[in-house]
Amino acid sequence: MVIVVLALLGLVMSFSASFVDAAEDGDPFGVFRRQLVWLTIGIPAFALTASLDHRVWRRLAWPMLAASIIGLLLVLTPVGVERFGSSRWLGFGPLVVQPTEITKLALLLWLADVLERKRPRDGSLQRTDHLLVPAIPVFLALSVLVLLQPDLGTTVLLGLIVGAVLWVEGLAGRIVGSLVAIAGLSVSVLAVVEPYRFARIAGWLHPEEDPLGNGYQLLQSLYAMADGGWFGHGLGASRGKYNFIPNPETDFIFAIIGEELGLVGSLIVVAMFVAILHLGLKIAYLAPDPFARTVAAAVTAWIVGQAFINIGTVIGLLPITGVTLPLVSVGGSSMVSTLVALGILVAIARRPEVPTRRSGPRPLAAPTGGRP
Repeated sequence: MVIVVLALLGLVMSFSASFVDAAEDGDPFGVFRRQLVWLTIGIPAFALTASLDHRVWRRLAWPMLAASIIGLLLVLTPVGVERFGSSRWLGFGPLVVQPTEITKLALLLWLADVLERKRPRDGSLQRTDHLLVPAIPVFLALSVLVLLQPDLGTTVLLGLIVGAVLWVEGLAGRIVGSLVAIAGLSVSVLAVVEPYRFARIAGWLHPEEDPLGNGYQLLQSLYAMADGGWFGHGLGASRGKYNFIPNPETDFIFAIIGEELGLVGSLIVVAMFVAILHLGLKIAYLAPDPFARTVAAAVTAWIVGQAFINIGTVIGLLPITGVTLPLVSVGGSSMVSTLVALGILVAIARRPEVPTRRSGPRPLAAPTGGRP
């Protein structure tokens, strides 16, 4: 039910947030129509994935990873479609897909499959080197391809997915902490060395010092959220989308939600993602096998983590990263990949293993960590 409500909310808000810009391009329903097409693709994909045995994805993980790598390479060639200074898309007639959306799911499934193959048969914890060797090299290789687009936001999400998989598989807490620290330092360096990223950081820290430049987007987002009050101005009544808030239908659609549905509507959206977090972790705890447990926990971390990163940027808690709000923001490949991932989560929930005293699922994180 939560998934359906979020998807329908996204469809409604895609029209509300986009019709001004779309009308200026000659078709007020253009963005809405494309999003509706993608939703009609995503819903059957969700239903199909939910009906399949989750173990089928172990056989598909390697081909999916190979396909995503090919896609990441193609966007860097003249075949790639460039928008807003980045080459992240591939065009197929009227449809444009973003290979990084496939990469998130492919990396998750591939890593869960590889670690399942390496799992000790005696039920002991994975060795630390067995966890890190497949995960870190592949993550670094994919990150380089994504950063060449450039797309730092997706790189952060790939790191979040890898971190979630390793944590569930029992990587020692001190090593997880070290990896998080290294990742944070790396992101900081990448943000500083690129002038446009550094400008974003400056605009985030002190938006009022450059209200018509680097601080403009965040200030307009905050104005819209504040203007919405408790209950908002009503659907379609946002004023920020009239060429005030950049990217109102994608990265900053939550600002439009805040302006039109108010604080109450915004908190309901947040509550729905909290519900996905609760249900996803419960599904992971009751998963029928270790592969399913790892996939369920990592899918939950990815979707909920991406949602909170997006919301954090809109309300000024985080710098602008270009990360969209899952199921709500306009974006076809994002919509389909998210629905497929949630379909896998539902498929795992359909085959739960009730914990018993003799045989229960391992905890999501081992208290002592993996063996050195």
